[in-house]
Amino acid sequence: MADKRVKNPKGVKLDHISKIYQDPKTGKDFYAVHDVALDIAPGSFVTLLGPSGCGKTTTLRMIAGFESPDEGEIYLGGEPINALTPNKRDTAMVFQSYALFPHYNVFDNVAYGLRLRKVPKDEIKRRVKDILALVELSGMEARMTNQLSGGQQQRVALARALVVEPGVLLFDEPLSNLDAKLRVQMRTEIRRIQQALGITAIYVTHDQSEAMSISDQIILMKSGVIAQMGSPTEIYYHPVSEFVADFIGECNFLKGKAASCGNGQVAVQLPTGTVAVETEKSYASGADCEIVVRPEAIRIADEGMLPCKVELSCFMGSYQNYHVRVGDTLVKITDNCPVNKKIYKVGDQAFISFDPACAHLL
Repeated sequence: MADKRVKNPKGVKLDHISKIYQDPKTGKDFYAVHDVALDIAPGSFVTLLGPSGCGKTTTLRMIAGFESPDEGEIYLGGEPINALTPNKRDTAMVFQSYALFPHYNVFDNVAYGLRLRKVPKDEIKRRVKDILALVELSGMEARMTNQLSGGQQQRVALARALVVEPGVLLFDEPLSNLDAKLRVQMRTEIRRIQQALGITAIYVTHDQSEAMSISDQIILMKSGVIAQMGSPTEIYYHPVSEFVADFIGECNFLKGKAASCGNGQVAVQLPTGTVAVETEKSYASGADCEIVVRPEAIRIADEGMLPCKVELSCFMGSYQNYHVRVGDTLVKITDNCPVNKKIYKVGDQAFISFDPACAHLL
């Protein structure tokens, strides 16, 4: 079934593209996107992630053809597309606002792009029926879009984009208007459909948990440039900067100096003790370094690596949330499944520990 749907998923290459805007207050030019270069493999799910104003939506709009790069070239399936208008590109966009036609029913909304392409009526009927089954809206063809829930409207928008069988599917923060529970459900559905069809997908979001859950590759952007690109696990466990570490989930940062280096480990001297961290990097003795360690990787106990004082102890159901003070540094701890464990109270003295393989050095 999947091979009938997407005949030719296409790769996308951004060859050092930039977009320059003028600041309306100062009149000066600035780079909204600067020298972005990446290769997106056919059939992969790639997410452009980052805070507001980082350039992710501008990058997506350049791929779609709604904006033109001022520098560099965009390739779709190996063909340069800078000069092509949006309707001439083998892409389809799912918008944040859904952009459905309120005076059309579900069937006519989904069939719209096929009618523009002069597809025969029988084939339109078959393809709309098939795609509505895929997005689990069978039997709702005659409903008007204002009679649908937000999640159902999002499915119609997704079906309308998919039915034209694009080489690349583009998503511009498509779940922003949904409540939290429905967002989780719909992102799972989008990933299921993308994998079932084998289609290339490029997805824009500022939600790091959304990006982590659906992506083959994450492109994390900051101030118009790529801060890091890699798989969700690479970016989570091996961030290249404090910005990346802090943007993807919660993080603790312990500043210290390299005391010794060898055998794939660096001993880091902290104000309250020395700890070992596994790394392939080498550090000169006395060099400044920073340990990145996730809250769930830290253990709290009566004995351990570094002494601490408990400042917050909060039961969260599936975990006990601690804030502890290690020297002058606040450290957050997620102690999973706290049942039958000792629960530390505010003011208690304890120790923290972590596996050297679970920490990362910047």
